[in-house]
Amino acid sequence: MVLRTLHLASLSNLFPKKLVAMENGSWKISKWIVAGGSIKEGRWIVYDKTGIESSVTDEEDVANLLDTVKVVGLNGVEIPISDLWKDRKAVIAFARHFGCVFCRKRADYLASKKEVLDASGVALVLIGPGSVDQAKTFYEQTKFKGEVYADPSHSSYEAFRFVSGFTKTFTPKAGLKIIQLYMEGYRQDWKLSFEKDTVTRGGWQQGGIIVAGPGKTNISYIHKDKEAGDDPDIEEILKACCS
Repeated sequence: MVLRTLHLASLSNLFPKKLVAMENGSWKISKWIVAGGSIKEGRWIVYDKTGIESSVTDEEDVANLLDTVKVVGLNGVEIPISDLWKDRKAVIAFARHFGCVFCRKRADYLASKKEVLDASGVALVLIGPGSVDQAKTFYEQTKFKGEVYADPSHSSYEAFRFVSGFTKTFTPKAGLKIIQLYMEGYRQDWKLSFEKDTVTRGGWQQGGIIVAGPGKTNISYIHKDKEAGDDPDIEEILKACCS
């Protein structure tokens, strides 16, 4: 069987649970189930419920799946997350939550290179789990130079399989970073941190950074935070987006 090649091996971290069904002699993804997918030598492989390799999707299938993940802009309009990069290249940061002190540092750290991004035609976007009101407060407080979106359902975090958990949040390294950030003048917004949209998830969510586009399935860089405050080297991001 000839396997179609997708753009990027990094897509192996997207949408691990899918059902494939035979339609007109070819396999198509139809809905979520306990099955799996992975990349083998740049090819997107899907598995049936028994774990047997069945076929591969094409780029249209992956694009359709990305369209099911929605984020909400500060204007209250919901869009598929892939709209953020389908017609442009973008650096997209995923915050732990909108009150997080680490995320305020991440916003500044990326915004410090806004002129470089602009010169390369690269958009800067930050997504946070929570409500649009929380996103608006974050935007007003930080004066972030890029675009801000809320993910009330956390679906983008689940799609990219960003880690979550108490032990991923309170680590010795993260504790030292908090002290450093407070010495630099950064502060946690405890009011935002204890709002329902954050508390219901425990505030243990970690984020990451991707570089994507143009093209819905064109994801050229993925960094997943291993713990709170796990920012990659800025030059690594610039190399991925602007070289």
